Amino acid sequence: MRKTCTLHLFTSKRVQSFRYDREEEVFLMINKIRSEITTSCEHEVVVNLNETIMILTSTIICKIAYGKRQRQDMSRFHELLLECQEVLVKFYFRDHFPLMGWLDHLNGSMARLLKNFNDMDEFYQELVDEHLNPKTPKVQDDIVDILLQLKKDDSCSSGLTFDHIKAILMDIFLAGTETIASTVVWAMTLLIKNPKVLKKVQQEVRNLVGNKGKVEEDDLQNLDYLKAVIKETFRLYPVVPLLAPRETIDKCVLAGYPIPKKTLVHVNLWAIGRDPKSWENPNEFKPERFMGSSIGYKGLDFELIPFGSGRRGCPGMLLGATTMELILSNLIYAFKWNLPNGMKREDIDTLTTPGLVLHKKNALCLVASHGHEN
Repeated sequence: MRKTCTLHLFTSKRVQSFRYDREEEVFLMINKIRSEITTSCEHEVVVNLNETIMILTSTIICKIAYGKRQRQDMSRFHELLLECQEVLVKFYFRDHFPLMGWLDHLNGSMARLLKNFNDMDEFYQELVDEHLNPKTPKVQDDIVDILLQLKKDDSCSSGLTFDHIKAILMDIFLAGTETIASTVVWAMTLLIKNPKVLKKVQQEVRNLVGNKGKVEEDDLQNLDYLKAVIKETFRLYPVVPLLAPRETIDKCVLAGYPIPKKTLVHVNLWAIGRDPKSWENPNEFKPERFMGSSIGYKGLDFELIPFGSGRRGCPGMLLGATTMELILSNLIYAFKWNLPNGMKREDIDTLTTPGLVLHKKNALCLVASHGHEN
């Protein structure tokens, strides 16, 4: 399944083919905020970035995954995602005390889990049926189309089934929507709490782009300080702080401790990113530490592995990183960002929600005003 994703869904060529969808949705969001500012009496508007960015990333992933903007079903889509996040991290007795699994039925956990599974399965089946319908209009192949083509291809050794396709779609929805949105919100949180850094990255973006009116993906390769800001955000607030659970395939010894075969392993990215042995002043937000540094997030440097490493690394890394950079650079370029009246930088909390993905608990609401005119 990983090979299928790596070779067919998330190649650099494939990610590049979805460029228009990403840019279109980001520019629509920017223009919407601009319009609200223009029509406002104060020429500024309060933006709930948690909500705004989540809707944006959901729309981008929906478009890339199955070729249309899911406006009419967006609220249903969000509800399914949130519920799925909750049931994934809920405590189940059967996972730790197999003989007490009956308690999961007694407290309603299994009923809730099964309902979410059925709702998600129904949602994915609708997508598959829609793509199998020859009357459905198509502009270009999306991820569902690609997977259905692989299923039909006799020369493909993957042996894809409809359940496989649904599983891949679930991974894409959960991983793509939640992680991208969370990273952008954490980056904006750190920037508004550190105005000197915000000013510096804003100058870099605006000096490069000039009066073009928007940051396009071709511009991203030249934004070194912006990339450093994202790396520093990954370090301080990894969106999946424990990565996905792994299992040892053989017996080994780690730091003198014998680890049996089939041991469940959690990689603590939060601790790695704040380890004083690896980082000077680890709790300080300082993107400059990555300027001129060879440390990247592609899994080659174990001090920073937000996407995992090796064969078990996230196959959607290129898509995720490109989308984050595009969204963040346009937000920084297009607007001046300030705190609401009466609020100080110290008032911005960094509390988090429980779940696989590290979301900011309280919504980040900032005042946007015109920062760079066309």
